[in-house]
Amino acid sequence: MNQTRICQLFLLVVISSVLGGASELAFLKEPNDVIAVRDRPLLLDCQVEGEGPISVTWRRNGMPVPTGSKASVLANGTLLIKNFQKKRESNETDAGEYDCAAQNHFGMLISRKARVQLASLPKFHTHPESMLVDEGGVARLTCQVNGIPEASISWEKNRTAVNADDNRYTILPTGILQITGVRWADSGVYRCVATNIANTRYSHEAQLTVTVAATRIYKEPVILSGPQNLTITVHQTAILECIATGNPRPIVSWSRLDGRSIGVEGIQVLGTGNLMISDVTLQHSGVYVCSANRPGTRMRRTAQGRLSVQAPPEFLQWPQSVSRPAGSSAVFTCMAQGVPEPHLIWLKNGKILMPGDHVKVTNNNSTLAVTRITMEDEAIYQCIAENSAGTNQASARLALTQSTELPEAPRDLTATALSPTTLQLTWSQPAPEVTDGIIGYVLHIRMLGEPDSRELQEAVSKTTFQHEFTTLEPATTYSIYLKAYSSLGASQQSGTVVATTLGGVPRSPSFFTKVLNKTAMQVFWELPSKPGKVEGFKLSYREVPQPNFQGQEVFPGHINTHTISHLEPAAVYEIQLVAYNGNGDGAADKRLVSLAESGNSPKTSTDGQSTCNCRQDGEGSMTGIVLGIHIGMACIIFCVLFLMFGYRRSFFCRKGTQDDWSGPQAADSIQRAGAPKEGVICMPEVMELVPQRCDSVTAPVMVLASQLPPAQCQVFIEEPQPCQSGTGTG
Repeated sequence: MNQTRICQLFLLVVISSVLGGASELAFLKEPNDVIAVRDRPLLLDCQVEGEGPISVTWRRNGMPVPTGSKASVLANGTLLIKNFQKKRESNETDAGEYDCAAQNHFGMLISRKARVQLASLPKFHTHPESMLVDEGGVARLTCQVNGIPEASISWEKNRTAVNADDNRYTILPTGILQITGVRWADSGVYRCVATNIANTRYSHEAQLTVTVAATRIYKEPVILSGPQNLTITVHQTAILECIATGNPRPIVSWSRLDGRSIGVEGIQVLGTGNLMISDVTLQHSGVYVCSANRPGTRMRRTAQGRLSVQAPPEFLQWPQSVSRPAGSSAVFTCMAQGVPEPHLIWLKNGKILMPGDHVKVTNNNSTLAVTRITMEDEAIYQCIAENSAGTNQASARLALTQSTELPEAPRDLTATALSPTTLQLTWSQPAPEVTDGIIGYVLHIRMLGEPDSRELQEAVSKTTFQHEFTTLEPATTYSIYLKAYSSLGASQQSGTVVATTLGGVPRSPSFFTKVLNKTAMQVFWELPSKPGKVEGFKLSYREVPQPNFQGQEVFPGHINTHTISHLEPAAVYEIQLVAYNGNGDGAADKRLVSLAESGNSPKTSTDGQSTCNCRQDGEGSMTGIVLGIHIGMACIIFCVLFLMFGYRRSFFCRKGTQDDWSGPQAADSIQRAGAPKEGVICMPEVMELVPQRCDSVTAPVMVLASQLPPAQCQVFIEEPQPCQSGTGTG
């Protein structure tokens, strides 16, 4: 299903007479960025058209601009600041970001933001430096100052303006003076002069000294200054510097790193190699390479710089004003382009729109959808596009209409699964007089359990009463409803149908229980991780040993808990839980629960069956409880015996040597098998008591058998026969 097809046929419905009789509120002029001069008046334009009465107010940095003796709003909406100020003592200033707000009884519009700066020209932060240059070489002097607006820079030699007619002198707008083919007459004192509407500044002076070389020797090409990375806005002028020296004088050329042609329109070379591009466009962005070539050879030096061109936002699609009845839906689309990519935000009557249950912003904020429209949604909606190069805005109005002439809701909507990925929808054809007013239908579909924001829509023609949704997910349940559209808007939605694609039944759900008291328990189960995989759950139970389950409860797919009460006190119950969808019921999960327990439910095996081997032959639940106590006591006794037995084993096989272990009878066997090493701990594998028939009572003898691998042993305790000589006690 194509998610981009969101009701394209019906988003451009005809605006009703409610909108047709009134002029839309719109800006004829918006404020622009401006540079103000201290102690002089400032005018900011804001002209609006629309149905009156219209009020215009101004804001600076988001706060209202107070009107009075200092500022006033003219009849056409223009803001007049009578005496633009910036106080040095308190750092208070009238500079900032200004916008105007226009309002009538339909809503409010906010203009683009205009940046207002105070004209200034501070001192130079880079001054020219004295230098020594050989005759015939290249001299480069530079100065820098940050002015608002950008200062115009000129150069003086010995307090006199340099000769601009001499083509050996090149003055770049960035404050650079280049002198090629330097002569003895070029010697002197140079300084930089910067001028704008705020002030005029002079840099420090620098001495240029020209030396006369006896003979001109060969010098390889050297680029004294190459192009710098530069970021500007479209329609501005870019200047890329490149100046080289050498003997013979190198030839400077330009190219693009990507191999594309630089072109000729708007391209100019300043001096001996500086590149100027007038009225730049986005196509001029790229890496530019300056090459200094020695004449007649392939020897060259290169330098490169990146030119980045930005563009303020421009709208590709504007939101359109629409009229909708209460309870219906409206969609506004706003698409903008620019460099860098613009960021979109939405305003409602001049305030930032906050998405909610029935207001959704999707597709990177380019689509605004308002569902279940009420009177509170009637307003002017604005799309604001912003990037570092500027801002732009577009607006549309949402109006409510009477719903008396809207089509009736479609009837008899049914859904049939055709395959694991396809559902077929059919609905009844309305009467001919109703069909004439309908322009089409829209089907709304989403996975069961998904939020409304994930809803998908597909439009069909007015003559179509059957539609297939394809590329769906197998064994997944969907919720679907239908609306009819006329030129005035949408009908009420049809009845919602739930359908499941083919592909199998749900898996057995895992669940656990909690005993609340002797007559009640609570059942919890896990929901599927993905919406639509379960349509609902069926919960039932039976008292052991009753053969049949009772009290079946059916729950929707988003419910995962239920409390069962009014049970028999201290009884044992078997709980059964089944997940189902449109294809049928899944496997059941069962477990036994005793209400005599304090909140602990018996464990279950991996297949959901209880591991408790309870007798269900009519002896009652007490038999099971007694049997459990006996089993528990047996486990305790077994554990005690095991610990005692393990202690005796560790006693006989602790750390020792040959002499610690054996008596006289054990010596022979130890010698045959080899004595254990000092410090080896033998872990006994077999310990036996071997009775012997003897006439007299003699202490038993411990024998160590070493036929096992090292670090292992066997211990035997034998009763020695009194008739054997040489037998002692161990």
